[in-house]
Amino acid sequence: MEYRTPIQVLLQHSKNHPEKIIFNQPVERRWLTTSWQQAEEQARRIATGLIENGLVKGDRVAILAKNSAEWFIADWAIMMAGMVSVPVYATAGAETIRYILQHSESKAVFLGKLDSTKAADAALDDQIIKVAFPYPTARSDQQWSDWLKQYEPMAEVHLAALDEVMSIVYTSGSTGNPKGVVISYLNYASVNETHCKWFNVTGDDRLISYLPLAHITERGVIQGPGLYGGATFYFVESLDTFLDDIKHAQPTLFLSVPRLWTRFQLGVFEKLPAEKLKRLLRIPLVGGLIARKIRKGLGLDQVRIFGSGSAPISESILHWYRSIGIRISEGWGMTETTGLSCCNLPFKDTLIGTIGVPADCVEMSLSEEGEILIRGEAVFEQYYKNKEATEQSFVDGWFRTGDKATLTNSGAFKIIGRVKEAFKTGKGKYVAPVPIESMLAENSDIEQICVMGSGRKQPVAVVVLAEHVDRSEKSRIQQSLEATLNKVNGKLEGHQKLDCLIIAEDSWTIENHFLTPTLKIRRLELEVRYGEMVQQAQTGSVIWEADIQ
Repeated sequence: MEYRTPIQVLLQHSKNHPEKIIFNQPVERRWLTTSWQQAEEQARRIATGLIENGLVKGDRVAILAKNSAEWFIADWAIMMAGMVSVPVYATAGAETIRYILQHSESKAVFLGKLDSTKAADAALDDQIIKVAFPYPTARSDQQWSDWLKQYEPMAEVHLAALDEVMSIVYTSGSTGNPKGVVISYLNYASVNETHCKWFNVTGDDRLISYLPLAHITERGVIQGPGLYGGATFYFVESLDTFLDDIKHAQPTLFLSVPRLWTRFQLGVFEKLPAEKLKRLLRIPLVGGLIARKIRKGLGLDQVRIFGSGSAPISESILHWYRSIGIRISEGWGMTETTGLSCCNLPFKDTLIGTIGVPADCVEMSLSEEGEILIRGEAVFEQYYKNKEATEQSFVDGWFRTGDKATLTNSGAFKIIGRVKEAFKTGKGKYVAPVPIESMLAENSDIEQICVMGSGRKQPVAVVVLAEHVDRSEKSRIQQSLEATLNKVNGKLEGHQKLDCLIIAEDSWTIENHFLTPTLKIRRLELEVRYGEMVQQAQTGSVIWEADIQ
């Protein structure tokens, strides 16, 4: 297949429908719009600004910002200038920011909306050009708005060959320094062309971009296919306006991550208790009306494709959403595969609990040990300046993903955990934590879970209660979790059965380093935090951390 690069597609859309709106950006509760022609012109001006400030083709340029129209335009400007983008998570700490910029040898950084500027201000020095998007942000020496006035649009933009490097995307990583995944134009174009067709994206679609653009999923599922299909993009102004902004956008495709899907569910339960809702949904006509009201209340009543990715999602959550008419297609992918590679799409009830089938731009297989192996045009070729890691990651041309899975009779893949996540108990038997965590997640009182117990006679689960749970209702919570524990243990083999549940005092967040920027739990950090407590815990049903001496 002859793939088009993002800039070729941008120029084509701008020529075919210059006045059509591509971006809807909320600023102080006003919606500012940008047409295709305006987006192209702004990208050309910013590209000129990069050249005029001494950068040359091949230089790396970082983007440290929350999602905005300017993020997209900066990304395209970097391409137009023949340079390489280096996205950085807006939530990254100073040490991570400093490492990525130094390792990538970035010559400039675009700075945008940040919840806190402390880390950026600490990490950035005068050796790098700092360009501020038109929002309050970290200290900068140049302004986006000035560049748009000061520089003329680049007359001849760089039209990259497919084998050129487009971006270096640093993995969020749960341990050690992040690795720089080298993404080529072929990788990105193959994903965009494939997914645009797979999702049937058209100019009538509305997409809301709120998951971090520094993560490949947002670029490969929302930004890229939306660009190729000519869709309209909306953004979120802040956490406080999140729901209002979704309702305004009325998205037709919507992607989220398991923790946020859980949060949405808990928000529904705060207004209508789970058991009462369950009874009402069973009533003919009434159930349908309530389901539609919930979808509208979430701003998701116009969505035709729902997606979940970045981490495993509980089957119980998927079934619950199915009951209110929200059919979530669970997907799987990695930074190294340029995002989504496998998905339950078109959605099938029978494939709930699986990640579905591979996309057309990749092939997937299982090793003898059950590890997913993948190859294809979407799969990267190397880690930046890390030959050893690159060589260790490939076998006979297949990339070793580190994820373990089984293959169903229908040809769908089912993730059962990470190769290195399984731990050995004191009985010498291995336990895979993810399937157990998925079963525990059926209890809506639980929001976060980590099963651990290396060297212990039986595993233990540490859980964080959901925000809506009133911790003063200790007796009710105890009974609820005991019932779940007994139900789950009844499905497990002897060596997998949980000795107890420990209720953690504090939530796990990005800020306290127990979650990655993509909201995956950091197992190593959690094992350090709760390790001694887990080893000393006596066999019992439910134990409160506050009660452990």
